[in-house]
Amino acid sequence: MIVRIMGEGQVRLADSHLAELNKLDDELLAEMENGDGPGFRRTLTALLTKVRELGTPLPDESLEPSDLILPAAEATLEEVRELLSDDGLIPG
Repeated sequence: MIVRIMGEGQVRLADSHLAELNKLDDELLAEMENGDGPGFRRTLTALLTKVRELGTPLPDESLEPSDLILPAAEATLEEVRELLSDDGLIPG
């Protein structure tokens, strides 16, 4: 799977990591619903850090279609809310 972090680039991530990322996504969704700004910031940072750790960066000149698009680290709660589906940022 190809994951794009807005403003950073793309990483290749094994599908086997989705369950781990979905846990963070569920936490992020709950924090957003509760308006927990500090919790949202902490969990978004953890989610992006985990994607960076588990993924393999693609070269900047690579233009692969992204299977998943995540917000930039500095995205606001309101900006991320606009990106969310009923499933959160990560389907499943």
